[in-house]
Amino acid sequence: MSASQLDIKAFLDQDEKKDLLRLLTAGSVDDGKSTLIGRLLFDSKKLYEDQLTALEDDSKRMGHAGEDIDYALLLDGLKAEREQGITIDVAYRYFSTNKRKFIIADTPGHEQYTRNMVTGGSTANLAIILVDATKGVITQTKRHTFLTSLLGIKHVILAVNKMDLVDYSEERFNEIVEEYEAFITRLDIPDVHFIPLSALKGENVVEKSKLTPWYEGKSVLRMLETIHIASDRNFIDMRFPVQYVIRPDKDFRGFAGKVASGIVRKGEVVMALPSGKKSRIKEIITYEGKHEEAFPPQSVTITLEDEIDISRGDMLIYPNNRPKVERHFEAMLVWMDEEKMNTQQTYIIKHNTHSTKVNFEALRYKIDVNTLHKTPTDHLELNEIGRVVLSTFKPLFFDAYRKNRATGAFILIDPITHNTCAVGMLIDRVAAKNLPHKISDSELEKIDSGRSLIAPEQYENKYNQKAETIWLTGLHGCGKNELAYIMERELFEIGAKVVLLDGATLRNGLSRELDFSPEDRDEHLRRVAHICKLLNDQGIITICSFISPTEKVRNEIAGIIGEDKFHVFFVDTDLETCKKRQPALYEKAAKGEIYNLAGIDLTYETPKKNLVETLEGSLEEKLTPLMDFVKEKLLK
Repeated sequence: MSASQLDIKAFLDQDEKKDLLRLLTAGSVDDGKSTLIGRLLFDSKKLYEDQLTALEDDSKRMGHAGEDIDYALLLDGLKAEREQGITIDVAYRYFSTNKRKFIIADTPGHEQYTRNMVTGGSTANLAIILVDATKGVITQTKRHTFLTSLLGIKHVILAVNKMDLVDYSEERFNEIVEEYEAFITRLDIPDVHFIPLSALKGENVVEKSKLTPWYEGKSVLRMLETIHIASDRNFIDMRFPVQYVIRPDKDFRGFAGKVASGIVRKGEVVMALPSGKKSRIKEIITYEGKHEEAFPPQSVTITLEDEIDISRGDMLIYPNNRPKVERHFEAMLVWMDEEKMNTQQTYIIKHNTHSTKVNFEALRYKIDVNTLHKTPTDHLELNEIGRVVLSTFKPLFFDAYRKNRATGAFILIDPITHNTCAVGMLIDRVAAKNLPHKISDSELEKIDSGRSLIAPEQYENKYNQKAETIWLTGLHGCGKNELAYIMERELFEIGAKVVLLDGATLRNGLSRELDFSPEDRDEHLRRVAHICKLLNDQGIITICSFISPTEKVRNEIAGIIGEDKFHVFFVDTDLETCKKRQPALYEKAAKGEIYNLAGIDLTYETPKKNLVETLEGSLEEKLTPLMDFVKEKLLK
């Protein structure tokens, strides 16, 4: 290998070892966020010749900096951004110096783009919040500082920009610093720095400015290169969410994922959640080979000495350092969907590699991000922030977001649209006994009287159907059972919520002590009617197949279910055809071996009411009006 090749290899090896700083810029509209980053790239010689040429041309055609180069155009690439001179979406830029690598997220300043700032800041180590020296600390400054605190960003640089417009006044700079310090005492931001600068002129951006001799701190770039972030990651609490189970052959079973926090060491005993089973780490494997340990944010495959049941969504931890395992918890939520929050809806929560369903237990309050005032509300809308209590269907394994960002963050997903509705930061678990009491006095009265807390129209909207009873009547062998079962299958296949009840099934259970005398037959049908009412009250369509031979008993059934929900269909099949279909039954009746058989020794009264429909013809011909009725009258 030649000397030049060795030099290149040494340079690449050194570059690989440099740590990465993720930062975001925030501030009000026209405070100079994009200009600062553009100037940073320009003055640190991190632009290519073609980029410089394009920037000069764009500045002449659509720039907002007069005769100067408009460095904001390096970041604001959308047509709407260039037309309005504002940032709308998050723009990411990568660059590096001899000391560190950087990923910059240039976030919008408008309040309507709060969700964009949250997206850009979700992985940031540091935030640069710009303040216009001529305006000072405004509500937007406070809003972005609060969001920075909410996102758990530990390092903030307050960049007092446009110092050239106040003649680089030390007094003005100190006024802004004092006002900002008074505000941040209410927030949890441990490391704050203040820099006076002029992004347009390049003062204190890359090199210290001679125009601010009273300022003894570092330039923006020097601050970014030297600020200490190594201790920001949680290296204490080992958390390894399993993303995939790798099984290429019968001899290898590995668990792949990203080390969320802590240090994974070969030979250590680990516990799998939620099972609680323990084993010892056998190997830690990456694409480079096997390692003795791994740390965040490395992606590795772990093998264990024992065969224990682990799947996607499970988590490996050290037994003596466990996360919270809970279904009920409080969290701060940033709503990101155009559709407002529906606290009655079930959402999907995605937490690391684990997904489950989640319901809202309470919405404590929402926060005015400009004033930090807390106000009661029953929902959140786009870009609003609030404190909520959630309950998941399966337990989550989490730490408080303040302690561990990797295991304290989650997103909510709409199960219908699959939109990301919200991002959340876990605060702490909530004991089940401390969950909000959501039953009002009027609801307690309903419970005491046996009435449902769910209104019929709620079922109707949920299931997209009207819950009513289809009652098929006719002689033994008329085909009503066949119609009922085929109808049930067809309605199920189109998504209807339906239950079928037939005489033989219920006679073997609910009414097993009853015989076929007229009195017991009526009691049997009365029981069936009450079941139908219960099912209808809970939003379910019922299909019933019963002889119900008299007009009197059918009227009693209608009275129990409700005449508006009771629809009788007479399956009109002549007696001779019925005998051919069930010859054994009718032969026993003819011999006197059984009694009270409708059409033989028990009168069957053909339904006469107008609401009754008569079904004639073949099985298919009888089924058609049945299905047409349900689709037209009961299904939405």
